[in-house]
Amino acid sequence: MSFAQKLFGSLKPTTRNKDQYPAYTRSVEEQYLQILLTNTMSNTYYADQNELLSDAEQLHHEMAVGNPSFMAKAIVFARNSGFMRLQPLFGLAILSAYRPDLFAKIFLQVVRIPSDLFDFLTILKGQGRGEGGRAVKRQVNRFLATVSEYWAVKYNGRGRGYSLGDVIATAHPKPSDMKQMALFRYLRGLEANIGLLPQVEALERLKVAASEQEQIEWIERGKLPYETVTGAIKPSKAIWEALLYQMPTFALLRHLNALQRAGVLEEKHHLDYVISRITDEEALRRAHILPFRFATAFRQVEHPELRDALRDAVDLTFGNLPEVGENTAIFLDISGSMDGQYLEIGSVFALALYKKTKGNSLFWLFNTEVRDVRPSKRDSILGQAEHIRACGGTDTGAPVRKLFQERKRVDQIIIITDEQQNSGSPFYQELAHYRSKVNPDVKTFVVDIAPYRYAMVPPQDHHTFYIYGWSDTVLSYIAQSVQGYASMTEQVNAMALDGE
Repeated sequence: MSFAQKLFGSLKPTTRNKDQYPAYTRSVEEQYLQILLTNTMSNTYYADQNELLSDAEQLHHEMAVGNPSFMAKAIVFARNSGFMRLQPLFGLAILSAYRPDLFAKIFLQVVRIPSDLFDFLTILKGQGRGEGGRAVKRQVNRFLATVSEYWAVKYNGRGRGYSLGDVIATAHPKPSDMKQMALFRYLRGLEANIGLLPQVEALERLKVAASEQEQIEWIERGKLPYETVTGAIKPSKAIWEALLYQMPTFALLRHLNALQRAGVLEEKHHLDYVISRITDEEALRRAHILPFRFATAFRQVEHPELRDALRDAVDLTFGNLPEVGENTAIFLDISGSMDGQYLEIGSVFALALYKKTKGNSLFWLFNTEVRDVRPSKRDSILGQAEHIRACGGTDTGAPVRKLFQERKRVDQIIIITDEQQNSGSPFYQELAHYRSKVNPDVKTFVVDIAPYRYAMVPPQDHHTFYIYGWSDTVLSYIAQSVQGYASMTEQVNAMALDGE
């Protein structure tokens, strides 16, 4: 019996997945990263919202007791590199009860904008902790000291359970000058000198403007954000045209359909402006837009030039991806449980990796069967992702079995999946067989884009790397690991918090 057979044969499954198929349990730190980076707490194929919420809450408490330092680092990472919001805020609320010192260190790195603050306070209240006590109040006051006029007009509306005015009334922050005093009074609905607040004054004037031209003048003078304007008045085509030139990149992407319906994009100079914005590589990098957002916009718009621009935007987003090596096998799970957002994300990731290998890698789709689809090296990521559909059961072992049967020697296997195998031979059994007969040194990267806490590979396998999340940084972690860097969990653990 070979060393590989002895090693892999001794690693028996330790649990079962949602379909009662044999699976493994990874470290609690890995499970925590997975929850933070993939769990939006919306219904999934295998679990409803309440079950996901319960699982997440249990894990947050477990981490707060067992490894609060890693918890704090992981929360910061998920918010800033993974571009996730709700789970990091949930974790922050729980951490505040166990480790106020760590909570204070990371608060402003996690609560980045007023809507973060509103959701954080809503979570606290839902836990029966009221406003959270003195330690929380101190951090809330630090945040309120940074509130700008722009935030005041953009975020003070109702709808999240809190407004900035509510928070100010509760926290009683001390204004630093007359302008901030006027801002706080305005946000609380008290009489205020809005002459000190030109953006606030523009909003109030917009609400009572007598003509469309006057509305546009106040929008432009105050540089009023689109959310504020559309909440105050019903926008006409001319109003949308005025808003167009003030929208951030992400807002522009989200409102392409609205701009198209309003007829704004029928005029060439407006269309050219939009295309220039959504294909600006530096602006895309700064906007931190999750890749599936492009796929959503692509599905919603019909304008051919806009669709071409979105194709270019996604290719630009992944343009700086480090090398992953050409001798790579890329496997994309297209089973029924991947339908929807998971497959949108997975398809974009898989095709971006394929293009980075200059088309010299294997690219196979699998459910219970395996298809070699041979994507185009030249066609866009979005254009090709649009044609990938989910169906059938899941046999994660199938692509590795085919790799062995065809005696294809690769250096890396990258599998993008929710890991929910329900038929065929286990992935790890097939991987062990492939390593024992074809390439004992093959590295495996499991890109898990779902929040289920079950794994196909045991943690003792040091040639397999688990990577979680929906942002483009996922692919960078693959490239770094190929080049010998530590696992995602180890890299997060090595982070330094403020003051360390």
